[in-house]
Amino acid sequence: MGQDRTSWPPRVVMRRAGGLRTLEAALNRGGLGPVAGVDEAGRGPCAGPLVIAACLLAPKAYDKLAGLDDSKKLTEAAREELFPVVQRLALAWSVVVVPAWEIDSIGIHVANIEGMRRAVAGLGRTPGYILTDGFKVPGLPAPSLPVIGGDGAAACIAAASILAKVTRDRMMVELDEQLPGYGFAAHKGYNTPEHTAALRELGPSTEHRRSWRNVRELEAPGGSRVATGAAHAR
Repeated sequence: MGQDRTSWPPRVVMRRAGGLRTLEAALNRGGLGPVAGVDEAGRGPCAGPLVIAACLLAPKAYDKLAGLDDSKKLTEAAREELFPVVQRLALAWSVVVVPAWEIDSIGIHVANIEGMRRAVAGLGRTPGYILTDGFKVPGLPAPSLPVIGGDGAAACIAAASILAKVTRDRMMVELDEQLPGYGFAAHKGYNTPEHTAALRELGPSTEHRRSWRNVRELEAPGGSRVATGAAHAR
């Protein structure tokens, strides 16, 4: 029997596969591969960029990627170890950085959607199917499916989450050197008590998001501390 072309996406049979590969394996068996995953890091913090990554994994389940999981569940050492492995074994990968000023200009949700589109476009090849973490992304170049908790359910999303998380964490460590006193290397821009105390003492920097109320309320009339050499500052 030929495949029914009246409905999209075609129905696929879900069978158990190794690790987080069940969903990708089903899509590949249905002729919908290769499958790309998309995820972000830095949606919640009041400082620093939003980083979005897309990753296209080969159908083969590499042993060296067996440790893939939601990047938030992995230790920093585990993420750093997997980061170059994902880059080396992926069919294609792309990372997009949306700076704080752009988040303030268009809003965090629009920045996330636009960043995901840019990341997929940056792969350099069109995937057969795209899995996004959590919510639907319109305007992608291939059929897509939002997966709730995707970075813990699909290997390609988990790989993208590691690319995004490690990239952003490294950027925040660099910002800590350029803007000492805020503790960016420790809290990565999230609203910890230490960060809040530093904000009150020093005032917002150019890397803080003015669209966040806690930052806007502390805006000093004389301007902001500027990150020296910050490539993503406006």
